[in-house]
Amino acid sequence: MPNDIFKPADYVIAPPATATLPVEGSDQLFPVNRVFCIGRNYAAHAVEMGHDPDREPPFFFFKSPSNLTSDGTFPYPSRTEDVHHEIELVVALSKGGTDIPEDQALDHVWGYGVGLDMTRRDLQGQAKKMGRPWEVGKSFEKSGPCGPLVPAAKIGHPDSGAVTLDVNGERRQTGDLNQMIWKIPEMISELSRFFDLQPGDVIMTGTPSGVGPVNRGDRLVGHVEGVGTLTVDVV
Repeated sequence: MPNDIFKPADYVIAPPATATLPVEGSDQLFPVNRVFCIGRNYAAHAVEMGHDPDREPPFFFFKSPSNLTSDGTFPYPSRTEDVHHEIELVVALSKGGTDIPEDQALDHVWGYGVGLDMTRRDLQGQAKKMGRPWEVGKSFEKSGPCGPLVPAAKIGHPDSGAVTLDVNGERRQTGDLNQMIWKIPEMISELSRFFDLQPGDVIMTGTPSGVGPVNRGDRLVGHVEGVGTLTVDVV
């Protein structure tokens, strides 16, 4: 039964607040349901991580909705000495479904944003070596700083444009949306073969090459051409 038909007294504990992202130029919020992340979706990044960039079937992992933040800060996490930045285009869905055809996939997109998939690289590496899931390296508190979402009705559906990240004014990551191995319609269609996609689902679309470590006191400035700019301080 939908949660919204229950009264507070129906729960044994208070239910958590809905995770949200801001909307550019609006007081309204976008409610986040799930966060799908695609791995190694830019060939140059696949190479720098030691993988073959050939167009193999995509793979996905999750962040938790509560991992997404929009306050402009990234608290350096515990139990790690090697946290990396990964700048990404974020896709927010307004409609769900299963087995969505590629030529209809963009009809399901509400808007776009700029996000960071912050990664405890040392813990992710340990998990990979042991054949274990990546959650401790990827899905930790405040690991997904995001900027405001921009409606597709305003900017269209970007399929090319620079993707960059500067750390303390020095360019670290440079790519272009047209370098994505799996394009946005393909990602949505592929995900819908395995999951019943829902309104509020968010997709982080992968990062170009140049990922690297951050330190407390760093300022990260990420940009996706035609979408927006994200500024995040590591604290």
